[in-house]
Amino acid sequence: MSNTTLAQRIAEYAYQFSTSGFSDDLITLVRNRVLDSLACILGAYDASPVQACLAYAASVPGNSSVFGTSLQTTPECAAFANGVMVRFLDYNDGYMGLEPGHPSDNIPACIAVAQAERADGQALIAAIILAYEIQMRLQDAASLNKKGWDHVNYINVSMAAAAAKLMKLDARQTEQAINISLSGHLAMRQVRSGALSDWKGCSAANAARNAIFAAQMARHGMTGPAPVFEGEMGFFNQVSGAFSLDVDSFATRDNDDFAIKRSLTKTFPTNGELHTAVWAGIELSKRLDDLFAVESIRIDTSEFNKRVLADGDEKWRPQTRETADHSLPYNVVRALIDGDISIESYSMKKITDPLVTTLMAKTIVVEDPEITQLFPRQLANRVTLTLCNGDVLVSEVFTGPGSVETPMTTEDFENKFRRMAATHLDQVAEQAVLGFVSTLDQQKDFDVLFEAMTKQKGF
Repeated sequence: MSNTTLAQRIAEYAYQFSTSGFSDDLITLVRNRVLDSLACILGAYDASPVQACLAYAASVPGNSSVFGTSLQTTPECAAFANGVMVRFLDYNDGYMGLEPGHPSDNIPACIAVAQAERADGQALIAAIILAYEIQMRLQDAASLNKKGWDHVNYINVSMAAAAAKLMKLDARQTEQAINISLSGHLAMRQVRSGALSDWKGCSAANAARNAIFAAQMARHGMTGPAPVFEGEMGFFNQVSGAFSLDVDSFATRDNDDFAIKRSLTKTFPTNGELHTAVWAGIELSKRLDDLFAVESIRIDTSEFNKRVLADGDEKWRPQTRETADHSLPYNVVRALIDGDISIESYSMKKITDPLVTTLMAKTIVVEDPEITQLFPRQLANRVTLTLCNGDVLVSEVFTGPGSVETPMTTEDFENKFRRMAATHLDQVAEQAVLGFVSTLDQQKDFDVLFEAMTKQKGF
């Protein structure tokens, strides 16, 4: 294996990857991730960026469906539109290695390709597990954000491999899909810096769209630049810096060490790294009788959180939903005020609340080296309130629901789905979706799912 490139080793792993025989627990985990993604999709049906995606998808006919509509478009366009829906609320699952990311960004793209290729539920499950494995192992291998590149560049690799698997490409074709996808579609970190735009929630969907295109071109004989990682002008030298990735240690049915088991799910529609700060704020809100008695707020956090979630004036005076849900000080203050974080927390009425401005002016964010040392194994945060009378209230949270230590249950995912479905689906459609996902490994096509997920009039 020493003479093979990283792209070749990943491609061979994907080609050899099992498509059946997974444990019941692993299949249940995938079903829950799919249901979680569908819940997020429902929450984005009326979003303006999604409307732009639908308008574009409607102009390109094909055989992959778009959630919430009767549209059929190309798998690339469906992956993009559906992927934007999954990411819009920042409510889908995530993972923090050396690089943060959201491996569930692969799910809508896998569904789009599976439908176009007439693959069954078992093949879809395998493709999802494969995509998680590759993306999360890359996230563990090297940080991109510190060098100014976006984490979705890893989706170029994971989704190219997953699409190739669903298309039944051979190892050589899969390698070319990875080469084309990674070399031709690099995303800059500016998408998550400063005032955040609509494209923040579209960047991952765009990477998945490009990966599907790359796999289609490889299927028809197109070759891509190689070696895409190790080359003189390749990914290592231009983007990530050199890193090692032992593909031989990736998960198999025999070792059962699947990365997807380490992915994290969300109980709040906000950035995953600040969830424990929200829990701390909620806990303190129960002990605080008068918000106007607060003299100062101190948030002790990791180097990553301070650098990414409390950087620049925009995070301290957010003007958009996309910026507010990635602002550490805003989320802590909002949790103190409301005792919760919900979709409504990022409405313009909430963002421009004068009390938020007052409390954020009293807030500082400080890196705690001990919390940084825990990161990313634990995403801890500590919030300290100093009151005008001299009293000090402290809440430190190391982990919470949705973590590896305390994972959400199937019931939790079903409840999350029902909450998001309440304004768009009737109970018959809601139950049809739940029934489909609960037997995902037995499904032969996806028409029933898309029909049930179509937004209904009167809701």
